[in-house]
Amino acid sequence: MELKFSKVERKGPITIVTLSRPEVYNALHTDAHFELQKVFDDFSADPEQWIAVVTGSGDKAFCAGNDLKWQAAGGKRGWDKGGFAGLTSRFDCDKPIIAAVNGVAMGGGFEIALACDLIIASENATFALPEPRVGLAALAGGLHRLPRQIGLKRAMGMILTARHVSAKEGFELGFVNEVVPQGEALSAALRWAEMITKNSPMSIRASKQAIQKGLGVSLEQAIADQRDYPAVKAMVASQDYIEGPKAFSEKRPPKWVGR
Repeated sequence: MELKFSKVERKGPITIVTLSRPEVYNALHTDAHFELQKVFDDFSADPEQWIAVVTGSGDKAFCAGNDLKWQAAGGKRGWDKGGFAGLTSRFDCDKPIIAAVNGVAMGGGFEIALACDLIIASENATFALPEPRVGLAALAGGLHRLPRQIGLKRAMGMILTARHVSAKEGFELGFVNEVVPQGEALSAALRWAEMITKNSPMSIRASKQAIQKGLGVSLEQAIADQRDYPAVKAMVASQDYIEGPKAFSEKRPPKWVGR
């Protein structure tokens, strides 16, 4: 597939997806959403790709959210089943996804980052859900993810005021994992990704799925049900489940195959 609004690069088992509409601060419109749906469908289905890193083109913006000028000019608005950028409603991907936020992350851009498992932000990154200022609401997951990630009162403070939050404050609030100097968000995100690749991808997927499914039920039910989760069953049936203990007993690095 020819990509017009994004770029994809693969470094071993890591897929790097760059939102590429720098002329509009990487804001997204309908065509971009459908393109990214296919990009993340391909990533999810590829057994050789274990982790994705999402970033923005240029040094000013991760993603400015919905392309309001496109919408105001009568452009059709909408996205596929994966949601905004093919990510915000993608609940069936058990592979880790890391946001390398290299600048502005506004509205839908912040919602993309919140849908990722980790957020690495440069010092110049700015986060907000400013939809109420233009008569909209953060319905691509922001209204639900932010309270779950930082608590109700803190989230209400951001959402109802539509205020901008710095990377440093995002770290203090708990939705940012690491703050790095400007220009280093992607390299730092790749460092995190490399650390993850040291672990069994089957174990990582099982862990992510168990966490996600477990958060929706009581602790008692989560513990009782976890061995029936598909990714946990896949881990137990995988070669990695045998290789890990064997490598440990033989005092050597494990050779993960991811299936």
